[in-house]
Amino acid sequence: MTIAIRYFSKFGHSAKMAEVISQVTGAKPETVAQPINEPVDTLYLGSGVFLGKISADMVSFIKTLTPEKVKRVVCFGSCAIIKSPVLQMRSLLQAQGINVDERSFTCKGSMGPLHAGHPNAQDLENLKQFIQKIN
Repeated sequence: MTIAIRYFSKFGHSAKMAEVISQVTGAKPETVAQPINEPVDTLYLGSGVFLGKISADMVSFIKTLTPEKVKRVVCFGSCAIIKSPVLQMRSLLQAQGINVDERSFTCKGSMGPLHAGHPNAQDLENLKQFIQKIN
């Protein structure tokens, strides 16, 4: 099974999360600046939320994906105010005809003093356990 990890991380939260996924899966985490050039079975795709939206870079990356390139996407992310970036990613992915796993992972992300320190060690351990169940 081929696995890829892509993320957009403005403040480092999604990068930390991608590293945890890498530890479990053995796949190299890369930013959305790196396209998917070879077909993958599972793409772990992560983002934060900025002013209520996922980044334009993430939107552009998702628009490059096809069902021929990606069989399944598992979304992950962090946020401080809204519930999750996953809903926005899922909607865009499904519009591309991509199969999106119903399971996803979201934790708090710090925004200044709000949720300071998140994602923390417990958040990352919860992510690790989540990924172990997916694989």
